Amino acid sequence: MNPKKKKIISLISGLLLCMAVFAAYKFYQYFYAPNTNVTKSGFFYIPTGAGINDIFDILENQDIIVDMNTFKRAAHFLKFNRAKPGRYKIIKRMNNKALINMLRSGNQSTVRITFAGNIRSNEKIASIAARYLETDSASISRALNDNDFLSKFGFDNKTVTGMFIPNTYEMYWNTDSYAFIERMYKEYKKFWNDRRMAKLQQIGLTQNEASVLASIVAEETNIVSEMPVIAGVYINRIKSGMLLQADPTVKFAIGDFSIRRVLNRHTDYDSPYNTYKYKGLPPSPICMPSIAAIDAVLNYEHHDYYYFCAKDDFSGKHSFAKTLAQHNQNAKAYQQALNSRNIR
Repeated sequence: MNPKKKKIISLISGLLLCMAVFAAYKFYQYFYAPNTNVTKSGFFYIPTGAGINDIFDILENQDIIVDMNTFKRAAHFLKFNRAKPGRYKIIKRMNNKALINMLRSGNQSTVRITFAGNIRSNEKIASIAARYLETDSASISRALNDNDFLSKFGFDNKTVTGMFIPNTYEMYWNTDSYAFIERMYKEYKKFWNDRRMAKLQQIGLTQNEASVLASIVAEETNIVSEMPVIAGVYINRIKSGMLLQADPTVKFAIGDFSIRRVLNRHTDYDSPYNTYKYKGLPPSPICMPSIAAIDAVLNYEHHDYYYFCAKDDFSGKHSFAKTLAQHNQNAKAYQQALNSRNIR
């Protein structure tokens, strides 16, 4: 082979090698080179209904992608034109292929929603959930007040508070309002296991009644050791046909939990939640009862107490009494303590 041909072949080979190296470099750059902001590692959200251009804008506006051109080219080559909505975790130095695969598969991260108990309204439940979910509080509130929907689970917009068991729950950010309630019902069913249902049957209460009584106990005290004793007082009153005369039910009926001293004008308030006027339990929980309060009802202390009132040392503890005479003495001491502090 003459030198001229060798030179041409050598040049062509060199050119092809350069092209191959360049193509390999571009392939690496488009798909495998780190392309998320190296200083950032966090979450970003793709809303329901977002198109590919919306996704590009989100990634660019939040400074997640280092080189948008390579990301768009990779998206084109991989025929990526739609992502599942959700909350996604960005890892430092993530490449385009890994990011696209995550978005395409919907491999999103969950959110953690915590209900701490003693929540008194559907609106408050909705407000807490909406902090962590794509849907807004108004949508959740509408679902919590949709009696046709709630009836499938045996609840209505009053009793639904009892469906919520205070705890921390993991779910997807794009869970809608109705799916959120369906999920909470599954958790409710898990909570009311065979062991708790057997105890409930022994006591002779329905699940709603147990939640109602637990909500009263939860409002009466935050001292867990006293909860079974207070539950026992109310069980004794129910069995004997006495009025429950629970101050928290009066505050709930009036809609004012800031009341420090329940007076005759409060107990005269006409409401099915006023247990000074109506016998038995109120129709629905007055708050989201804690697990401790529910279990206190299921494991209530068997005793002969029919009365209790707050101790006059304002420790949060209570004095228990078997007779009205004993109770009046305890109540008098507490009333005098209120007077001494000018609490009206």
